[in-house]
This record gives sequence, C-alpha cells and structure tokens, in this order.
Amino acid sequence: MGNRADLLLKNGTVVLPQGTMQADILVSDGRVKDIGSFDEVSAKETLDCKNLHVLPGIIDTQVHFREPGGEHKETLETGMMAAAAGGVTGIFEMPNTNPLTTTPETLQQKLDIAAKNPWTNYAFYFGGTAENAPHLPEWENLAGVCGVKIFMGSSTGNLLVATDDEVESVLSNGRRVVAVHSEDEMMMIENKKTILGDSTDPAMHPVWRSVESCLSSTKRLVRLARKTGRRVHVLHITSADEMEFLAQHKDVASVEVLGNHLTLHAPDCYERLGTHAQQNPAIREKEHQDALWRAINNGLVDILASDHAPHTLEEKAKTYPQSPSGTPGVQTLVPIMLNHVNNGKLTLERFVDLMCYGPERIHQIARKGRIARGYDADFTIVDMNMSHEITNAQQKSHAGWTPFDGVTVKGWPVITMIGGKAAMRDDELLDKLGQPIRFRETLNAA
Repeated sequence: MGNRADLLLKNGTVVLPQGTMQADILVSDGRVKDIGSFDEVSAKETLDCKNLHVLPGIIDTQVHFREPGGEHKETLETGMMAAAAGGVTGIFEMPNTNPLTTTPETLQQKLDIAAKNPWTNYAFYFGGTAENAPHLPEWENLAGVCGVKIFMGSSTGNLLVATDDEVESVLSNGRRVVAVHSEDEMMMIENKKTILGDSTDPAMHPVWRSVESCLSSTKRLVRLARKTGRRVHVLHITSADEMEFLAQHKDVASVEVLGNHLTLHAPDCYERLGTHAQQNPAIREKEHQDALWRAINNGLVDILASDHAPHTLEEKAKTYPQSPSGTPGVQTLVPIMLNHVNNGKLTLERFVDLMCYGPERIHQIARKGRIARGYDADFTIVDMNMSHEITNAQQKSHAGWTPFDGVTVKGWPVITMIGGKAAMRDDELLDKLGQPIRFRETLNAA
C-alpha cells in the first residue's frame, strides 16, 4: 500500500464514471489516491459512509452572489455558506454586479473578496460586452474565469448585448465557452407595452416574457455561433419550442436547465407564491415543464443549475412588475433534485452527469467533476433515505427565504467535502476550504 493515506471513506455507495458501486476511497494530499476495498489501517482517519451515497462534488454553474454592490441581498461569503450547506462544493458566479465583472480589475476584486471566506470552491464569469470584446481573447484566460457571459435580454447598461452586431463582436473574440441569457430584449419591451399593459398580476410573467421571445433570441444566437465558429452554452431553457430547436444544434450549443423550472409550473406557482416565483426566463406551464424533463432524460440537457438570484423579502413584496426577478436556490437545489430522484424522475447517475460531468466537460474544469484517481477529493455525501423539511429558517443566504419553504423532501446532503475535509456535516458549517477553480484551457494557454 505504501504510505498511509490521510482519509478513508469506507463502505459508501460511490457514483463513479463507470457505474455506481460499493467502494472505499482513499484520499491523500487533498486528492483521490485510490478506489477499491481497503483496511482502516490504510489511513490516518476513517469516515464510515455506510448507507450513504458518495457523489463527486456538486458544482452549481450559475449563481448571483451580488457582491460587490448588492450586499444587502447577498455577499460572496453568505452565498458560499448557502452553497456548502446545500451540498455544493463549487460555484460559478455571474458578472452582473456593481461594478460589472468586465475588466481584469473587477475580476480581481471578486477573487480577493472570495478568498477571505471561501466556504466553497469558486470561479467567475467574465462579462462580455461590445466595449471589451477586443480584449476577451486575453481576459478570458485570466485565472479564476470559468467562461464568458452575455445577456441578450434582462440586463442593463454595458452588460446588455442585445443586437446581432454586439453578440457577434463577443463571439468573434476568444475561444472559451460563452454562456448566454437568451431572451429577445426588443420583443420583450414591446410585449410589456402591448401584452402586460397595466396588469399587476405575477401570473402574467410567462405571458409577456414569452416563449417566442426566448426562441427568437436562441435562433439568432445559434446562427451567430455558426457564423463565428464559437461554442455557446444556452442558459435556463424554459420551453418545449427551444428544446425542439436546440436538439438540432447540439454541435454548437450546449443546454442548461434550472431546478426551479423542473419543479414549479404556471399558473400554480404564481397563485401560491406570487412574486416569489418570479424569475427570468419565466417559470412556464406544465406542458413546457414536461418537455424539460424529456430533454433531461433523453440526454439533450448538459448542465443543471440553480440560478441562485436572491432579493430581499421587502424587494419581492413590491407590486408586480416593480418586484425584481430572481429566487434563491443554491442551498435547496441538491435536496430538491434528490427528491426528484427518489420520485423516479431521473436517476442518481443522471443527476451526477448534469451537475458534475456536464460542468467538467462544457467548462473544461481541471481535476474536478468526477471521482477518479488524481482528481481533487471534493465529495457531496448524501443520505437518499433521509426525509427533511426545507424551511426559510435554514437558509444561509442573506435573503433568508426560499420558494420551497415548508416542502418536505426525501434525500439530503449530509457532508460537503472539499479537498478531503468537511466544510459541512449534518447541517453544520465547519471549515472554509475553498480554492479558485482551475480550467484546462486556461492552463494550456498559460
């Protein structure tokens, strides 16, 4: 056996790339040393994982932690606390903060803040704009950058890249994946006047923020991706129409779906939750949700994420549509999805594919995303038989609420492990172990 390992995970049911099986995992120096069957003398410390499933560390590739500029909603620390509490070992944070993450200086500011209280691993999207497009081939390779993000709708100022010329200017510069919020801004501005009008009903949200607006934007995006030869990752797909279109264009576009869109549907969610179900793109009717599940189970979807986008209860209490769009979700995504696994909506292996293998593949993450020799010892350890009620009181997010308050789920994260050490155990946060996530393309470019 050679030198003793630091840690032995014993008796767990381990989700490996080659299949799910009973196996032990040896960890040394923060990495997986070996997988097999080992005596307890093989390691300095043993963790008995009997009756537990050991998953690769879950990575949430779309969160908004609001810092700098929106600290009353969330900070990088409280956001990462929520992530660790929910079984998430790594996060990709979005650039629509204040200031925007569109320069090396604003990126470094976030990296510096995150490094002070790193409850999870972290990386940041670099905002792509018409102004900074010429610099993107260099700036996309800065350490800590997970990719480039553009907003074709639902943003403001320089970060709104609404016209074809603006989108093409970003796609023409650089090589790494470009993640896109795909709603047609011009169409939505018109719809707000002609369809929403004076209505204050949150149930109108998916009506004026229409399927047609999303499909129009996504068609334009794919055409420009083909023209420029750039990989795009289309975020938070909500409709059957878009899924049907994207199924024909998998060679240039990867696909993300959110836990909320798989779990909540119109009009029920707006009747129960009001503006607490308001997010962009909108939660739609059951027929669209059914199409998202079909796309999950036929392999069309690459990545599952939360789009954690917190606002305070006071902000959410404003009269629609003055109320801001967005819901917290990084702490509840794993339990909500494990409940879906227990209900037979998807397999545990497919869940791991969507939250570990998909992120590793699309973003070219280095040494994370699977349980394999030499990979970082990041694990999400779950009890598939544990029933637990989700409550607002549990939430570590500064916002302090969840649309799933009062929902009982079966399946719960019991240990969040980063580099072979526990960041969370039995709902208690223990240690700040996070590091900047590294990427193969960046390392190759260096």
